[in-house]
Amino acid sequence: MHTFGQGDLSRRQARAKLGWIGIWLVFMAAPVRDLVEGGRPLAATVLGWLGLGAFVGCYLVLVFRYTLKVERWRLVHATLGALVALAAALSTGMDAAWLGLWVYVAVSAGAVLPTRQAAWVIPGVTALMLVIGVYAHGVRAVDLVMGLGVTTLLVGYAMTGVRHLIRTTVQLRQARATVAQLAANEERLRLARDLHDLLGHSLSLITLKSELAGRMLPGQPDKAAQQVADIEQVSRQALVDVRAAVTGYRRLTLPGQLAGARTALLAAGIDAHVPLEPPGEGPAPDEEREAALAWALREAVTNVVRHSGARNCAVTLASRQTLAGPVLELTVEDDGVGPAHGVTPAVPHGNGLTGLTERLAAVGGALDVGPASERGPARGERRKGHPGFRLTARVPLEPDPARDGAASALGSPA
Repeated sequence: MHTFGQGDLSRRQARAKLGWIGIWLVFMAAPVRDLVEGGRPLAATVLGWLGLGAFVGCYLVLVFRYTLKVERWRLVHATLGALVALAAALSTGMDAAWLGLWVYVAVSAGAVLPTRQAAWVIPGVTALMLVIGVYAHGVRAVDLVMGLGVTTLLVGYAMTGVRHLIRTTVQLRQARATVAQLAANEERLRLARDLHDLLGHSLSLITLKSELAGRMLPGQPDKAAQQVADIEQVSRQALVDVRAAVTGYRRLTLPGQLAGARTALLAAGIDAHVPLEPPGEGPAPDEEREAALAWALREAVTNVVRHSGARNCAVTLASRQTLAGPVLELTVEDDGVGPAHGVTPAVPHGNGLTGLTERLAAVGGALDVGPASERGPARGERRKGHPGFRLTARVPLEPDPARDGAASALGSPA
């Protein structure tokens, strides 16, 4: 997506940008009024309109096309030179009201020239305007400096700051897009490496044993059968490895879900208070428990976006010490309609929350839901009929010997 100052714009973006720039043409009202009401001869009026049109055209070309990137500096310098010449001719030959054209010259210089060049061009343009105002129109120097002179300087230098901000923003967006592309490339390379490591050896061995079994089949059927049995064993192990790898790829992580939660809430117009990453202090949950919390966060944010009507939503992650040991606690709290989209202890869980309860229980965790606290982290302005909703999921940070022992007993051969 392109923004102000970029080269390749869609028609809609170009119209928006042109509208943003055209707003400032309102200050052309003084020269236009002078042409309409000045009582000049027809030839002078026609020349004035032509000169003003050429001036506006040069100004729009400079600010519209070259704010971000300049490929042909000669064209820029020639257009800026024409803008200066038109401003000098019109402000000298017409009334003092035309001195305001120099503000647009300063804006153009600040918008397209490098900072070092703009630093001396803008004062030079201002000085030229003062000379013309004093000697061609008899305006008092003090009045001109305190009025239009200061305005020309300030607007010109302000435009250099705007230009720098625009370019920095575009470069930042390009850098973020590059980082995302590099991350995607790295993920593809990792996937390719994993698949090669998982399947390369197994498929090579299957191919070798298949060829060997084919050669043995006519005269040595027993040995060929052994090779076929080996092929079956290698294939089964390869299938197990691939399933394990795919499970790892599909596993949800807390950092990924935190980023997704922030994006989803902001896209829904909800003010999001979401940490960038899980707490760094204390032990980290194992993969199973982290995935269970990640699923809880995903389900909770989905409910907030779809059903809550909330204005604010806060997500907190904290390590806590309980009587049963340390736990990692996830809280998602909003200021929405409350039990209308969630549950209370007296209301049965919906399918999503029931699944979360079972998933957390499987890793020794627990789920609590209820109305939001009065002084909770989602400090939106309380609205009538909007008590808010709070979901809290906890998982232990240390292994549960009883649960792990039971799982080992169930998984061990009789």
